[in-house]
Amino acid sequence: MFGTTGQVARCVLDSAGNAGLDVTALSRVNVDLADQDAIRAAIMAAPEGSVVVNAAAYTAVDQAESDEASCRAINAVAPTVMAEACHKRGFIFLHISTDYVFDGSKATPYFEGDPTNPQGVYGTTKLEGEAGVREVHDKWVILRTAWVYSRYGKNFLKTMLRLGADRDSLGVVDDQRGCPTHAADIATALITLVDQLRPDDVRFGLYHFCGRGGASWADFADHIFAVQSDRWGRRPDVNRVTSADYPTPAKRPANSMLCSDRFSSAFGFTAPTWTESVQTVVEQLAP
Repeated sequence: MFGTTGQVARCVLDSAGNAGLDVTALSRVNVDLADQDAIRAAIMAAPEGSVVVNAAAYTAVDQAESDEASCRAINAVAPTVMAEACHKRGFIFLHISTDYVFDGSKATPYFEGDPTNPQGVYGTTKLEGEAGVREVHDKWVILRTAWVYSRYGKNFLKTMLRLGADRDSLGVVDDQRGCPTHAADIATALITLVDQLRPDDVRFGLYHFCGRGGASWADFADHIFAVQSDRWGRRPDVNRVTSADYPTPAKRPANSMLCSDRFSSAFGFTAPTWTESVQTVVEQLAP
């Protein structure tokens, strides 16, 4: 697995032992994702029958607008090189992509076959990575996910808990909708794929995987505060604002909800509702 410190990677490492999986997790110290030869060498040295998971990405969406070369190297070139090496070894390759491949103009959840139209460098490079994987390999699953949070790293849920602890009200964007997704649920989806897929499988392809249900960022924040309110003895007010009130270098999709039905049908695993998973993570973070 490429990646050790990201939310998904850490959740995979948490769950792998109970799933009976032996994971070799490669950090930036082990393999520089900008070094194509190092990526190839790592995969060529892997034991026969390995499954390669790419849980690493350049995810600084706003920073990417002024750092396009680095973003492209990690999000587009690196997964293509991984997939090419997997093809040579006959390995299954699992790769995580994003809701940012869509422009957000659709009013209902996006399906896998809907037209893509990324609006920024991050989404563009992630889509290029998808295309690269498809071009060089035939045994792959790409999981598009969105609005990832967990007990680990930096994410919206932890930011809201930090800010809400000190404030009586917060302004939160209400005109962007998506599917909040617990990284541990993504880890379970990946482990499900490792457990079920075989080299002659007919289920390789592109899938969406997110927490069930949709929300705006304001809805997300309000539910976090509702769950946390008993511990605080108070509940901060959420002031619903527009994206125009909080301009950012990278444009966000107005709607990036993803329909995960195809994954559920193919592999028999459905994520909990996003509200259930928020409850889980808030409880994990409680002192």
